[in-house]
Amino acid sequence: MESKLSANASPKVGSPSDAAETAQDRKRVQKDIDIARTVFSDEIEGLRKVQSRLDNDFHRAVESIYDCKGRLIISGVGKSGLIGKKIAATFTSTGTPSFYIHPVEAAHGDLGLVSKEDVVLFISNSGMSDEFRQLQPSLSKLGVTIIAITGNADSHLAKHSHIVLSCHVDHEACALDLAPTTSTTTALVMGDALACALMKRRDFRVEDFAKNHPSGILGRRLTLRVRELMRTGAAVPLVGSGTVLRDALFEMISKSVGCVGVQDEEGILRGIITDGDLKRILVRNPNAIDVPVHKVMTPNPKTVGGNVLAAVALNSMEMNPSGPLTMYFITDEDGLPVGILHLHDILKAGLGVE
Repeated sequence: MESKLSANASPKVGSPSDAAETAQDRKRVQKDIDIARTVFSDEIEGLRKVQSRLDNDFHRAVESIYDCKGRLIISGVGKSGLIGKKIAATFTSTGTPSFYIHPVEAAHGDLGLVSKEDVVLFISNSGMSDEFRQLQPSLSKLGVTIIAITGNADSHLAKHSHIVLSCHVDHEACALDLAPTTSTTTALVMGDALACALMKRRDFRVEDFAKNHPSGILGRRLTLRVRELMRTGAAVPLVGSGTVLRDALFEMISKSVGCVGVQDEEGILRGIITDGDLKRILVRNPNAIDVPVHKVMTPNPKTVGGNVLAAVALNSMEMNPSGPLTMYFITDEDGLPVGILHLHDILKAGLGVE
């Protein structure tokens, strides 16, 4: 006799309750996506309004920081302070010496880090920070230039700053219009805009950026050269132009690179045979195994210089018009092969990781 399902038994898959739950899930998913889109729209709109109000004060801020003989000191409280830390890091890595100090710590001794040669950038959406009120008399005595990023042009901060960069927003993206969201985003972008303008003013280049980022993947992408990764000496698969394909195959296999370079009598690189080429050659003519390589090679192989950034070489491999490449021969100014770089060599160095 078949037993009946108990009242607590789970419904079968595909039952009406299962379908209803799926519909509810879809609604929850769509609701979350709709909220996210609204936040994006609100913050983008806030940025556009701040962008439209940019005026000569932005230029004055750039001039003041550029002419600064000391350092750019950034401060702020709460979420504004967190934004300030990021902005300080961006300035420092892009050629403008900068650091963040907490206003409370400044009032308890860290103000000694500030000199009259410095510029102070204070961030506060309300501009009514008690911490700034406490610091302002001391900053004024020092005679430092004060730049304000604030959403309130009538605030105490704005009135006691030499330059005011308005980041006023009509409302926060937060549904309660309380949590700093749009206001912190606009402050962050204003800081980025200042840093980028100063990079241009200082003619800050990739080489300069690399000096400040010697470690990690970013550092390697900016500093690692082909010559540091290429295989050299006996590890380079090479044969003379009169070598038969059979012997070239042994050279290719022994070097495990997937190709062999062909040199003329003077040692100049004239051609290449890849493992893919080899398969196509033998499919067309099984007897080609005893043919001299100069008759079946691909002439004028693509090469790269040893001083080229490995990241640039990787990009060239991936964007090759006739299809991605897996290796490059490295030649000197006379066309003599001095090394070979395989795609795997670049990936092992971590340059393929974004």
